[in-house]
Amino acid sequence: MTGRIKKKYILEEFSNSTDLLPEVVICPLCDRAVPKSQRDEHHLIPKSHGGRHTVVLHRICHRQIHATFTETELARQYNDIEQLKLQADMSGFIQWIRLKPDNFFERTRKSRRLKSK
Repeated sequence: MTGRIKKKYILEEFSNSTDLLPEVVICPLCDRAVPKSQRDEHHLIPKSHGGRHTVVLHRICHRQIHATFTETELARQYNDIEQLKLQADMSGFIQWIRLKPDNFFERTRKSRRLKSK
């Protein structure tokens, strides 16, 4: 059994060691580092279709996905990062966003295809 003071010391040492190493998360869509302020979790299969698994993406990448595809399309066809990368609209976006800084954010517009539905 460990004493109260020793537990506090151990917890303090553990928290100090993790603060020294910043957690670097790479966006699987655009392959850029994701700053903490720009992190969004994306359900590969939307929650409305029973999805549970998530991946961390840039906020702008996440919004672009939902501006381009319906939830049904995401559930049926684009439920994998590789499938998203191969889609024409997304590949153009990825080529464009790779040239931007990691913390870049811009307003995302819905695709014309989704607006007409």
